[in-house]
Amino acid sequence: MKKLIYILIVIITFSSCNEYQKALKSEDVATKFKLATEFYDAGKFNKANRLFVQIVPKYRGKPQSQKLMYMYSMTFYKMRDYYTANYQFERFVSSYPNSEKVEEAAYLGAKSFYHLSPVYTKEQKETISAIEKLQEFINRFPDSEYLSEANTLVKELEYKLENKAYSIAKQYNHISDYQASIKSFDNFIIEFPGTTLREKAMFYRFDSAYKLAINSIVYKKEQRLKDAIAFYNSYNKAYAASEFKEEADKMNEELNGLLQEFSTKS
Repeated sequence: MKKLIYILIVIITFSSCNEYQKALKSEDVATKFKLATEFYDAGKFNKANRLFVQIVPKYRGKPQSQKLMYMYSMTFYKMRDYYTANYQFERFVSSYPNSEKVEEAAYLGAKSFYHLSPVYTKEQKETISAIEKLQEFINRFPDSEYLSEANTLVKELEYKLENKAYSIAKQYNHISDYQASIKSFDNFIIEFPGTTLREKAMFYRFDSAYKLAINSIVYKKEQRLKDAIAFYNSYNKAYAASEFKEEADKMNEELNGLLQEFSTKS
């Protein structure tokens, strides 16, 4: 029985492959459409796509074109060819603005860019594009069933940008480029006022100012001590119960001691 079942599977598979190869070579557009749709419904998106590619130009302006273009776009998405998926979904939205599938197509077109967003350590061009595309979708379809998910994706992408900016500023601190670190943390705090990384950013901005001050040349030291103390005061006012509180207090005490020496000398 097992052997018979195996033989039947082989025959069916061979027959299916043979039918597919014939369809690829055929000039019968209707046959290609029918078989491609069957492959699409069966989740065989690569095969469906190859057939769709051949017939898309033939169906322009015909009643079946809307269904075809939706499936064609979806095959790219399912194949994880997200650049092409975005392009094709945007074409669909533009060509069929009254389609019942337009909302889904607009969302998946935007979500394609979400999938293209790289890890935060890399260049974030696609991340920025993804946020823009998703925001455009949210603005256009404020009552969409995909609204909650779209907002979640935007928050995830925005956090990636925050993490990128924070990591750059922290790296400057790590390599002892304290002036660049202070400036980067300043920009970070202004650009991302609601970030969950704000406490750490304010501490490491103070830490960079502290290190810059205590290692400073004499004629710049007094002002840098004052600047560092000002950063401490801002940080301490915002996060009096911070996890860095004890360390920050010791640093501030040292800064005030050094500043007192300048006052005594003058």
